Amino acid sequence: MMSGKRSLAMGVIGEERAVPPEKPGFAGKQGDKLLKGAAWLGAATVISKLLGTLQKIPLQNVAGDVAFGIYNAVYPLYILILFAATAGFPVAVAKFVSERVVAGDHQGARRIVYISTGVLMLAGVALFLLLYLGAETLAGWMGIPQTVTAIRSVSFALLLSPLLAVLRGYFQGYQNMVPTAVSQVIEQFIRVITMVALLLYLVALAYDEAWIAAGATFGSVTGAGAGLIVMAVYWRKSLREERGKVVEEREVGAEGELGEEEERTGDRELSSWAWVKRITLYAIPVCLGAIVVPLLTIVDTFTMPRLLKATLGSELEAMRQFGLYNRGLPLVQLVVMIASTMSAAIVPAIAEAKARGQSGSIDFRAEMSIRLAWQIGLGASFGLAFAAVPINVMLYTNAEASWTMAVLAFTALFSTLNAVTASVLQGAGAIRTPANALLVAIVLKALGNVWLMPRWGIDGAALSAVIAYAAAAGLNLVQLRRCTGVRFALRPYAVSPALGVGLMGGGLAALQGLAMLASAAWHVPERWGASAIAIIGVAGGAAVYGLALLRSGGISRDELRLMPELDRKLAPVLAKLGPRRAPRGPADPE
Repeated sequence: MMSGKRSLAMGVIGEERAVPPEKPGFAGKQGDKLLKGAAWLGAATVISKLLGTLQKIPLQNVAGDVAFGIYNAVYPLYILILFAATAGFPVAVAKFVSERVVAGDHQGARRIVYISTGVLMLAGVALFLLLYLGAETLAGWMGIPQTVTAIRSVSFALLLSPLLAVLRGYFQGYQNMVPTAVSQVIEQFIRVITMVALLLYLVALAYDEAWIAAGATFGSVTGAGAGLIVMAVYWRKSLREERGKVVEEREVGAEGELGEEEERTGDRELSSWAWVKRITLYAIPVCLGAIVVPLLTIVDTFTMPRLLKATLGSELEAMRQFGLYNRGLPLVQLVVMIASTMSAAIVPAIAEAKARGQSGSIDFRAEMSIRLAWQIGLGASFGLAFAAVPINVMLYTNAEASWTMAVLAFTALFSTLNAVTASVLQGAGAIRTPANALLVAIVLKALGNVWLMPRWGIDGAALSAVIAYAAAAGLNLVQLRRCTGVRFALRPYAVSPALGVGLMGGGLAALQGLAMLASAAWHVPERWGASAIAIIGVAGGAAVYGLALLRSGGISRDELRLMPELDRKLAPVLAKLGPRRAPRGPADPE
């Protein structure tokens, strides 16, 4: 590590403090509980995001691009308002509940829930009225009058989501992630069912696109209701269990030291207003950080329809073009989710190095997580771009706006890189950098839309998105290098991925050529042929790209061993291929 550079280990490990001895077996049980909870929450997040990403496809297939465009104009607005109101409160509730639990004050933990619920319900009612009564004004600002019904439809979710957020924070404070995980999956599942059911019903009754989009957004209301019911069941169960432990908890609390008892009493005697201020002040910075990403999407909502209408002269055609632009976004989100999940496989290894005090290993493994994000995101982006036409036909019935989808595919690379570098920077202590980088991206996206869309339409909007996300990722990387002194070698970041992309592109081009000849000879329906090309191409392209990385030294077997699960699955293949070791030094420096 270069002199003058601040080691990432300092941010990850922090100051060493004396820790009171634990009860025998406590650490192991708590560790197992945390690992199981994290596994539950991770699986639930993947499932819910997958459902949320893919649910838009039937909407476009059945209702068309106009309804698809209206939905994609309204839903980001709802997410922005929801995040602004609630995003930080589960974190704040979890923090203060956890403190009360450690102090043995379960009644105080419940009090935090009641106080937080009061605050958030007031905010939820106010925002509901803002959306419902101000729907016409908001639609006018967006330049999309058809969104009024959908805005009013989704506004009812704001009456349910605040309490759902508080209860999730309560159980996370007890380090019990199962209720949150189960409620997330149920919420998303009911949301999708509602959307599809109302979609089919409204289309069958020949409702217009505005009402169909409103039916789709109403899924957020029923989903939030279902998630809230699940959390309420867990809440009642926890209260029953707690009543049976009251006597035992009081006995344990009576044995504490005097200083601890004074501290607990002081917290218990805080007024409700003092708790409101404490919780709110802790939650606001988290909320502000959480709304940065939705703001980037909101830029499109408030600029694209107006710019398209000014260029095309037709409101319906503008919404159709906006729907075409949004075809590629679910695929990008899916790629980002998968790539981020795979890159996150290095996190347990960083935790292990932290526990052992191996600062060199922490820096090395953090660099590896960035390298994985780059390599996976690059391959996925090029693969999606190469296969844009067959994927577009497979999912959306025609090849319209395939070039836009291909350009937009590269936001997957920079979004993935941005997410991973943001996590590493936060570990290094550079907390403000990721938010500032995304604010720069918001400005660039708005300016890019205004400058490029009159020239190239939705292709210009796609290009401005790539530029914005690339700028955010670039700023994060610059700051990361300043904080840690991490170096990015040419071979694993450029040579190996370029070889993999070239082989993958050649293979996909050959596959598409052969498929076109076969389709013409055997008269295969276009969508069936495109589906076969897309599925085979994506699977085959990923395999070719991955093997090229392994064979060319983009990632070595020693580095794969840092991710035991992935290494175990690839071990049989690697044994036959005999991948070469990357010439970058030991995989686990001390």
